[in-house]
Amino acid sequence: MPEPKAAQTDSKKSAALWAHTPPLPIDTSPYFRWPIDFPAYLKWLKRSWLPVTERLLFLGLACLCWFYFTPHLVPGSSFEAGWIAQIWGKNFVLMTLIAGSLHLYLYRWRKQADRLKFDRGMANKNGTRFTFNNQVHDNMFWSLVSGVTMWTAYESLLLWAHANGVGYQLAWSDNPYLFIGLFFVIPLWNSFWFFCIHRALHWPFLYRTVHYLHHRNISIGPWSGNAMHPIEHVIWMGGALIYIPLACHPVHFLFSQHLSILGAVTSHSGYEGLQAGGKKWLRTGDFFHQLHHRFYECNYGTSEVALDRWHGSFHDGQTPPETLKK
Repeated sequence: MPEPKAAQTDSKKSAALWAHTPPLPIDTSPYFRWPIDFPAYLKWLKRSWLPVTERLLFLGLACLCWFYFTPHLVPGSSFEAGWIAQIWGKNFVLMTLIAGSLHLYLYRWRKQADRLKFDRGMANKNGTRFTFNNQVHDNMFWSLVSGVTMWTAYESLLLWAHANGVGYQLAWSDNPYLFIGLFFVIPLWNSFWFFCIHRALHWPFLYRTVHYLHHRNISIGPWSGNAMHPIEHVIWMGGALIYIPLACHPVHFLFSQHLSILGAVTSHSGYEGLQAGGKKWLRTGDFFHQLHHRFYECNYGTSEVALDRWHGSFHDGQTPPETLKK
């Protein structure tokens, strides 16, 4: 059946806004649809985890950090500058390596030119609206000074709580099925929490005083993902506190933090993926969220949990923004 003329018109209008788009309309996960569609669930899970995806890489990174770069506190441990500084250094290096490498590869060295780039404009331009009158310097400052510090504060609190028996500790030997299953639930929690706090941050008072700083980035780049007001870092990263009463292992909350914090770096890359040899080998940018930076009052969450559909704020890449519920 041919596509309706109205839909064709919307597609052409959407294409004119962007240098590149994924297949439109974009969709949300099938998890909360009726009737239940298990083949669709498996397809979504496969796309999210295999063969090489951000999610799988962040899980590997969480395991690597836990075994080699995270202090293993003993019962009775107190907050001490030494081990907290070790965590801050680890997180600073992770943020710098991932955001810095993507920025250099995609924007400074232009290794991929505009292939798979969403926005026709270039990210990382100078502008008086930015701290230091420079978007990259602004984004680096807020990401490293405020972002890494708050990330470290929550991670330190979680590690201290785990070591001192606050909440419930879960080891592989306790329940291997629950241990593995949590890795599939964590992205759902992150998506739910992000929608709730992000929608609140768009209330006029919080937007004017806090969230405006992040939205100075219209044409986004890797350093934009964590460029936020310190209060926003406190609220957004506070979703990790659920791992204190939840039965889990430190590798679970490390994965959760990497998925949200370092995932914000990749999702703001401005490119749908990284190419090598003319082929896309890793999905990075998130067009779902790219639409939010363009139109503001849409796609407050992620595609993992369909809260934007239920809220009336879902933008599929074709829907005229003026038709969305405010």
